[in-house]
Amino acid sequence: MSQILADGAPAGLVPGPARPAEADLPPERGHGPKLRRLLRFLLRRPGLVASVVVVVLVVLAAFWPGLFTSRDPLLGVPSENFRGPSGAHWFGTDELGRDVFSRVVHGAQLSLKATLIAVGVAFVVGGLIGLVAGFVGGWVEDALMRVVDVLLSIPALFLSLALVTALGYGTVKVAVAVGIASVAQFARVTRAEVLRVRQAVFVEASRSCGARWYSVLGRHVLPNAAGPVIVLATLDFGAAVLAVSALSFLGYGAPPPAPEWGTLISDGRNYLANAWWLTALPGLAIAATGLAANRIARALDGEWSRQR
Repeated sequence: MSQILADGAPAGLVPGPARPAEADLPPERGHGPKLRRLLRFLLRRPGLVASVVVVVLVVLAAFWPGLFTSRDPLLGVPSENFRGPSGAHWFGTDELGRDVFSRVVHGAQLSLKATLIAVGVAFVVGGLIGLVAGFVGGWVEDALMRVVDVLLSIPALFLSLALVTALGYGTVKVAVAVGIASVAQFARVTRAEVLRVRQAVFVEASRSCGARWYSVLGRHVLPNAAGPVIVLATLDFGAAVLAVSALSFLGYGAPPPAPEWGTLISDGRNYLANAWWLTALPGLAIAATGLAANRIARALDGEWSRQR
């Protein structure tokens, strides 16, 4: 009869240290698993990858146009006017023999600058209005939201036209007008998110512990309410590109010969019969930028909703 140990295990069969189950193993560390997950995420979404590439190319063209072309967008060769798209001129040439591709590339700087200013104005002003209205409440909220309702009652393009007429012509003034026209959307979204977060349990717990209002606002309300506002800013980027180009098309942007995207389309509409590329290709650049920004905004919105 085998000897029984004090703990009940037979002699010679003393158990060693227990092996952890697979579920108890610590997760893989390092950048390898994260990189693999990111690659799988991107491979399942080729449209998102293409949209990111388009936006990156537009940003590079805006800040470093020399990466894409070495031609002067203002210098024309009259003997080469109205040349169609070819290897020598990817987007063809205009009525003065200027290379349209170089004008589109250099025009990205003006159009993107105006778009970023417009989104920045809407984000800052609208975000502050919504933040104050949602966090303070009371008569302050009522007064601010009535102003927002008035702005929402006016179509954005008409409001932009009225503002740019009052401010004057120019790229920056067009950008400010487009930004003010979008303030109401940011104010409403920010207010709704601040109201949602303000009623959360962790915010109430922080207040009950004696935290100051600015501590609650900075540590709890702002970080948890910023996600949808950032998504809206990405979505508004595409809309701002269209709005800025529309005002430039109407002649409110930078004066000629500045190659703003809307101005390029406006200049080329007189030659649609024999030079379609003067309007079609700059218009394609505008459409691609707007659609790419919308696709990225949808992806951000889905990711934010999943995390919530």
